[in-house]
Amino acid sequence: MSVEGRVEKLDENGLGVLKAGRKKVLVPFTAPGDRVRVKKTRRKKRKIIAEEFEVLEASPIRGSPKCQYFGRCGGCLLQHLPYEEQIKFKESKLEAILGLEIDVAPSPRIFGHRNRIDVVISTRGIGFRRYGTWWDAVDIDECPVFGQSSGRVLKSLREFIEDKKPSLYEIRKNQGFLRYIVMREGKFTGELMVNLVTSEGELPQDFPEYFDYADSIYWSVNRTPSDVSYGDVERFWKSEFIRERLDDVIYLIHPNSFFQTNSYQAVNLVKAVARLVEGERVLDLYAGVGTFGIYLAKRGFKVEGIEINPFAVEMAQRNAELNGVEAEFRMGADKDVESLKGYDTVVIDPPRAGLHPKLVRGLLRDGPENIVYVSCNPKTLARDLGELKKAYSVESAVGFDMFPHTPHVEVVVELKRQQSL
Repeated sequence: MSVEGRVEKLDENGLGVLKAGRKKVLVPFTAPGDRVRVKKTRRKKRKIIAEEFEVLEASPIRGSPKCQYFGRCGGCLLQHLPYEEQIKFKESKLEAILGLEIDVAPSPRIFGHRNRIDVVISTRGIGFRRYGTWWDAVDIDECPVFGQSSGRVLKSLREFIEDKKPSLYEIRKNQGFLRYIVMREGKFTGELMVNLVTSEGELPQDFPEYFDYADSIYWSVNRTPSDVSYGDVERFWKSEFIRERLDDVIYLIHPNSFFQTNSYQAVNLVKAVARLVEGERVLDLYAGVGTFGIYLAKRGFKVEGIEINPFAVEMAQRNAELNGVEAEFRMGADKDVESLKGYDTVVIDPPRAGLHPKLVRGLLRDGPENIVYVSCNPKTLARDLGELKKAYSVESAVGFDMFPHTPHVEVVVELKRQQSL
């Protein structure tokens, strides 16, 4: 399909919408007002997406991206929009999906903010997936959204490859030794972790010497054909963990534990949740490594946390001990929560799939007076709120831009039980 026209708006995924008769063509890396010529398209789940296109006339709101790889790398989709336009887009997206006017708090930093990046090591390049592909990679020397240490790590990795000649991964054939290098950094502590993810094989003994400036060095093995950036820990050197600090709380970071990827905004997120918690007893569902639970326990709340991942439970317990707080964390699934009675507030931070229907029914039946719902997916949030409104009213909602230059946005919703029920 070949078509020419002006981009009318961005869809909820940050793609420019171009009308072509009765059809819509979605054009990545464009801004509302851009005049574009699309030369080649592809279909994906009933959508028509531009693969080859050129901007004939730039929109007045289009800015200059900072990253030299923008437009090829799949990591950032909105870097060509001035940051205030990114915030407006996210506020409009939330209103369209949730039917609520929600202010989105900008990220304190829009470069150097990510505390984790997962870099592909492949025969196609060392970097991030090329936009729209699962098999190709854009070769990079650094990542501005992570910061300067990314360039140092990638330089060391290339020196290691040049010296030792290990095989690089070919995803289409499921062959090769080196698969990913994952960088994690405590933005408030300055501590750096490097995790090399490989297939099964032998790692040269002097591998850690190439990264001697890192505080923690890991070797993990992915023994599956799945294209994932984690595996079984084979060995580590130096520190077992790095640390991150949010306000007055210290968290231990391990290669296989989840942590909010924007530390600077995560501080504002945990503070916002703490302001909305009421009463004394708090249930922290989907507790993870205790990001919210430990922060709340440090403020005097009696916290119980439930988390399905046993390793995360162990990390939450270690984080509680590290911070000298009494908080109980135990293993369990959302659908298996037996009773919600006796709690004053339930804090909910589910994965993108949202709440299990059984949990929703439990909240409607005997949930507390106060729910704080933290969501990274407005669509499943809208679905869950539609059910929870049978017993709860939305008292407040605020957005947090945890992910500058992407279409993603975090939302915190305060729910109060309706007294008439």
